[in-house]
Amino acid sequence: MNALKSFLPGVGWPAVPDEHGARVLALLWQFAQSERWPAEQILAHQLRQLSPVVAHARQHTRHYRERLVGADDRPLSTLSQLRALPILTRRDLQDGVESMSSDFIPPQYGKPVEKRSSGSTGQPVLVRSTGLDALIWQANALRDHHWHQRDLSLKLAAIRAFGAGAADPPDGSVARVWGAASAAVYATGPAALLSLNADSATQAAWLIRHQPGYLLTFPNILARLLDYLEQEKAALPWLRAVLCVGETVTPLLRQRCRAVLNVSIEDVYSSQELGYIALQCPVSGQYHVMAESVLVEVLDVAGNPCAPGETGRLVISSLHNYAMPLIRYELGDYATVGNACTCGRTLPVLERIAGRERNMLRLPGGKWRWPVVGVLPYSEVAPVRQFKIIQRSLEELEVNFVTDRDLTDGEEARLGAMIIESLGHPFRLNIACVREDFPRAPNGKFEEFVCAIP
Repeated sequence: MNALKSFLPGVGWPAVPDEHGARVLALLWQFAQSERWPAEQILAHQLRQLSPVVAHARQHTRHYRERLVGADDRPLSTLSQLRALPILTRRDLQDGVESMSSDFIPPQYGKPVEKRSSGSTGQPVLVRSTGLDALIWQANALRDHHWHQRDLSLKLAAIRAFGAGAADPPDGSVARVWGAASAAVYATGPAALLSLNADSATQAAWLIRHQPGYLLTFPNILARLLDYLEQEKAALPWLRAVLCVGETVTPLLRQRCRAVLNVSIEDVYSSQELGYIALQCPVSGQYHVMAESVLVEVLDVAGNPCAPGETGRLVISSLHNYAMPLIRYELGDYATVGNACTCGRTLPVLERIAGRERNMLRLPGGKWRWPVVGVLPYSEVAPVRQFKIIQRSLEELEVNFVTDRDLTDGEEARLGAMIIESLGHPFRLNIACVREDFPRAPNGKFEEFVCAIP
């Protein structure tokens, strides 16, 4: 059991948290209640909380003063009222940082801070938030630890983006605690940090030296690390779980992680703009929406709500951001709506996070679908180490493989047929091979499929 941190010297049990820790614990206690409320009760509280945010936005931001002229100004009580409000696009956010920002923030919420999104879509944005948003972010981070029953006294290893010189290979750096969220309440173990520009061999050697209980990294980095460990027949027997962030986790990656490391992947879905959006359920593996901090809509191409099993675009409202209200913000991601979860939690369910709009395959006739290309057994056909597919037109795909040698005509034909069969359309494929791994974005992310049609 994780030991609570007491701020009173000589008093360890029962622990007496400091003011900040007490606030985090108070939110966690409330989360434990509300995550099992009836769905109707959760929605009613979401709309009730979003109402003052909308009123604040209307009064204190130029963007919403102009956009909500003539709109219903009654408190929100139904989804139809919410859906009557205009959708906020990523372009709106890019073009109107000052017009989106509040000219007044209640002082008890704390000073505004600025965060920039990763820009993996090619559309980086700047967002402002307050200490209240940070507090709720920390509570949701601890909720994730609680759900998965992590032992915070163990060492956490993180391979991700850091500032220049902060955690450079081969040694990286060491922090005293896991992070601000866990350290607010618990006495945690240390954290070992390594920049993502380390190669897989360096990563493996570094992990063997530190022997962490948990590894946090991006899915694409984990995939390359698993390749190396399997090739070298190396093991990390002390590892309890891999925590993934930032990218879509495929079923194949989950299978390979279990096969090579004998541990599961525990994924979170978050963004710089909105904080934690959904956590992976420890029982079903689906994703539960963090309904106490965001209201999530999954909409089809006509703007109607998707039913369970359907995939649509995510439109999300932040329930507590008074510095830069994000109301019906179209993040650019797609998700599949899930059915009620077997764990007993009644929070809204996403079956899976499909990815960005630019990661969706476009078909002739105006249809689109999630391209199932990440689970294909490329290495069973040819020595493929990595792949990247770019859709250039409605009929043409550029397929790039990282291989140790040139492909034979037969291998190329079999790989192409496998891709076409999976995508369900006879695309024209332009296949090329390179020797060096594809570069990642500065934040460490890598997209296996990109639709480049304007």
